[in-house]
Amino acid sequence: MHGSNKTFTLWPMSSNTVFRWVAMVCLAITACNLVAFFLDDGLSSALALINVLALLGICYCVSRPSKTIQFQPQELADHMLQVQETERHRLSRELHDDIGQMLTAAKLQSDWLQRRATEDLHPHCAMLNNILDETLAKVRDVSAILNPRQLASLGLEASLRAHLLRTLVDTPVLWSLECHQRLAGIPEEMAVAAFRITQEAVTNMLRHAQAKNLLVRIQRRPDGLALSISDDGLGFLPAANPGQQGQRGMAGMVERATLLGGHLTVESEPGRGTHIQALFPWAPRARERADISKHS
Repeated sequence: MHGSNKTFTLWPMSSNTVFRWVAMVCLAITACNLVAFFLDDGLSSALALINVLALLGICYCVSRPSKTIQFQPQELADHMLQVQETERHRLSRELHDDIGQMLTAAKLQSDWLQRRATEDLHPHCAMLNNILDETLAKVRDVSAILNPRQLASLGLEASLRAHLLRTLVDTPVLWSLECHQRLAGIPEEMAVAAFRITQEAVTNMLRHAQAKNLLVRIQRRPDGLALSISDDGLGFLPAANPGQQGQRGMAGMVERATLLGGHLTVESEPGRGTHIQALFPWAPRARERADISKHS
C-alpha cells in the first residue's frame, strides 16, 4: 500500500481578524485574573493592572486598523528589487575582493612551486596554473555580472557592449548592438533596469533559444528610453502571467519596467524567434537632463 499525499492549506485570516481573536483571548484571561484578584486568590494588583493595559492596547489596535502598516504591491516589488540589487552588490564585492584575492594568492604559490618542481612535475603545475587562471577569470566575470560597476563610469551603451562581448565570446551567436544617439543623462535606475532586462534576455536565449543572431537596439525617444531585443531562436509561447506560470525571469523583466512607470511586451511564437520591447518613460527632471545632453 502506498500512502497518499495530502496538501493542507491554512485558513487565510486578515490582520483585523487576528487582532480580534487575540483581543478575545486577552479579554478572557483578564476576566479570569480579575475574578481571582477580587476573590483574593493570590493575584497581585500589579499583574492585574498589566492584564488590563494589555487588553486596552489590543482593543486600541483593533479600533484603528487604518494606522497599521500596509505595503502596496508595487511598493513591495520595488523594495524586493532594491534588496536584490543590494545583495548582488554584496556578493560581487565578496567574489572580487575575497575569493579573487585568494585565487590570486594560490596562483602565485603555484608559480613558485612550478619554478622549484622537478621536470616530471612541470606539466601538472602548468595544468594547475591554467585551472587557476580560468577560475579567476570566471569569478571576475560573475562579479561583473552581479554588479556592473562600469554603468556609472562607462555608461549604458558601453556596459551593454562589454557584457555582450564577454557573454557571447565563446558562442556561435552573431550579435549587434545599435545605438545611434548619445545616452548621457540617463537616470541610474533606468540604466540598471535596461541592463538587467538585456542580461536576463540574453541568458534566456543562451539557455533555451538556440539562436544564431541577436540584435539589441537602444533608442532615446521623446516619450522615453526604448529597448529592443530580438533573436532568431526557437521561440516560445509567452505566458499571460509569467510569474504564476513559472517564467520568473520574464516576470522580473516586466516588474523592472513597470516600477519605472513603463511597460514591456514580448512577441514570440515557436519557430519564429523572440522580440522583446521595453519603454522607460522620462521623469520630468530626467527629461530635462536628457534634452540638455542631447543638445550639448
